[in-house]
Amino acid sequence: LSLKFGDIGNLKGLVIRFLLTTSYYQLSVQNWFSLHRLQLLYNHSIQATFNATRIYAPASYSYHCEHVSSLQRYDALLIPSSANDLSKLWEVTFTDFQIQGFNIEEGHFAYAKDCASFFSPAILMGLVMSLILLLVLAYALHMLIHLKSLDRHYECKASPAYFAQMKDNDVGDEKEPLRSSGNESYELRNQQFGKIYI
Repeated sequence: LSLKFGDIGNLKGLVIRFLLTTSYYQLSVQNWFSLHRLQLLYNHSIQATFNATRIYAPASYSYHCEHVSSLQRYDALLIPSSANDLSKLWEVTFTDFQIQGFNIEEGHFAYAKDCASFFSPAILMGLVMSLILLLVLAYALHMLIHLKSLDRHYECKASPAYFAQMKDNDVGDEKEPLRSSGNESYELRNQQFGKIYI
C-alpha cells in the first residue's frame, strides 16, 4: 500500500510504502492482517525502513491508533530495521492512524480494532482504588455487624439526681446542745437525707 504526496512542494518525490501481510489463525478461525514493514522512498530510492510491531487486526476490520511512531514517548511501534540503516536519522509519527489492507467495501473503513490496551495505567489505578474502597467498606460492615448494644450489659435507669430541699435556717437553730458529763455535744433537729438515684 503506497501513499504518494504528488506535487506537494518539497514532498513531490516522497512515497510512504506499507507492506501488509495476511495470515490465517486456527485459534481465532479467521484471517488477520498485520503491518509488517514501513518504507520511506524519495526519488525512487529507499531512504529508511522500519519494522512494525503490534499493528494487526482481523482481516475484516481496520486498525486504529492515536499515535504510530518511531519515538519512545509514543510507545515506538515502528523500529528501525537495522543499526546501520539511515532509519535512525528519521523520526516518523502518524497521528490518528487508521489502516485497512483487505476486504474494503465502498471506500470506507470497517469497524476499527484500537491499539489502546485494556489495562492502561489509568484503568489499573482505578481498579486498585476500587479494591481499596471495597476493603474499607467490608471492614466497616464487619465492625457494624459485631457491634454490641450497651442495653444488654447495663440497665440505665435515667432519673435526675434528687436532693431533699433543706430549709435556710440559721445554723444555730439547726443544732441543740446536749449536756452530759461536762462534754458538749449537738443534735440536729432536722435530720433530712439527700437521696441520689442513678
